[in-house]
Amino acid sequence: MKSRTLIGLLAAALLPLPAAAQEVVLKVSHFLPPSSLAQTQFMQPWCDRIEAESRGRMKCQIYPSMQLGGTPPQLLNQVRDGVADIVWTLPGYTPGRFPVSEVFELPFFTTTAEASSRALWDFSQAHAAKEFAGTKPIAIWVNGPNVLHLRSKQVKTLDELNGLKVRAPSRLGNKMLAALGATPVGMPVPQMAESLSKGVIEGALVPWEVVPATKTQELTRYHAEFKGHKAMTVATMVFLMNAKKYESLPDDLKKVIDDNSGAETSAWVATQFIKADVIGREATVANNNTIYAIEGAELARWEAATRPVVQGWIEELSATGVDGKAMHDAAAALVARYSKN
Repeated sequence: MKSRTLIGLLAAALLPLPAAAQEVVLKVSHFLPPSSLAQTQFMQPWCDRIEAESRGRMKCQIYPSMQLGGTPPQLLNQVRDGVADIVWTLPGYTPGRFPVSEVFELPFFTTTAEASSRALWDFSQAHAAKEFAGTKPIAIWVNGPNVLHLRSKQVKTLDELNGLKVRAPSRLGNKMLAALGATPVGMPVPQMAESLSKGVIEGALVPWEVVPATKTQELTRYHAEFKGHKAMTVATMVFLMNAKKYESLPDDLKKVIDDNSGAETSAWVATQFIKADVIGREATVANNNTIYAIEGAELARWEAATRPVVQGWIEELSATGVDGKAMHDAAAALVARYSKN
C-alpha cells in the first residue's frame, strides 16, 4: 500500500502544473548595457509592474548588450522567431521593414515625445499593423529630440555642417543629413562610441538619453540643440513581444500584458525617455562641455533644406502602391491632435 502511495505521489509530481500555477519567465533582450537609462528607467520598471500585477507568476529576465547573441539589427527577427520573448529595438535598424510608420522619423515632423508617441501608436494600429506581423506590440513611441553631438568642431550654421561625417539614427535620418550637406553614416548606437573615439565620424545625432551609457559626453565637446516647435529628428522605437508567446499565456496573464500595452504605455515610455534625457544632459553639463542652440532664422534654413526629404518619402511610398500623401497627412493630423491636449 505504501509503495502504491509513493508511486502515486511520484507520478503526480511529474504531471505538468495547471497553467494558472505556472511561472512564466519572459526573456527581454536589448542592445545597451544594463546601466543604460533605457533599462533602468523603462524596461525594469515595466517588468516590475507585470510581476506585481501577476502576483509573481510572470517575471522578466533581461538580457542587455545583445547577450542572447546577434547584432542590434537582428532583434526584430529574434523576437519574431522566438529567440527572445520581448525586445526593445529601433525600426530604423532594419531599413525598409517599416515603410509606413517611419513617417514619424521625417524631419521637423513630431512635437513633444508624449503627444507624438500617442499619435504613433494610433497611426500604427490604423495604418501599419502589417509591419508588426508575428509580434504583439507592447509600446511604440518616439524618443526625445535628437541633438547634434560633435567631437571637435562647433557647428552653428548650416554651412559649417557641410561635409562633416555624422552618424544618423535611421534611413530618413541619413537622407536628412545628406540634404543638410553632411556626409551621413548609418550605424546602431553601440558602434557610435568607437566610431567617435577613432574619428571615423565627427558627430552623431542621438538624444541626450544615450549619452551616459555610451560616454558620449567624454567623446565629444560641442552639443547643438534645435529649438523649434518641432523636433528636427527623432527615432521611432518599439517594445515587441513574440506573438506565439503571448498567445500561449493563460487569459489572466494576457490581461496583465494587455493592461501594460497600448497608447498609454507608449506615452509612459516616452516620458521615461524624456526624464532620461534630463539625466544625460546633466552629465554633459557636469563634464563642462559646450551646449548651445540653433534657433530662429538659422533653424528655418535647416528646415527648408530638409523639405525635399518629406516629398521624397511621399513619392517613394506612393510608388509601392500606398498613398504616401494620405499617410503623411493622417500622421500629421494625429500629431496635431494630441499636441493640443
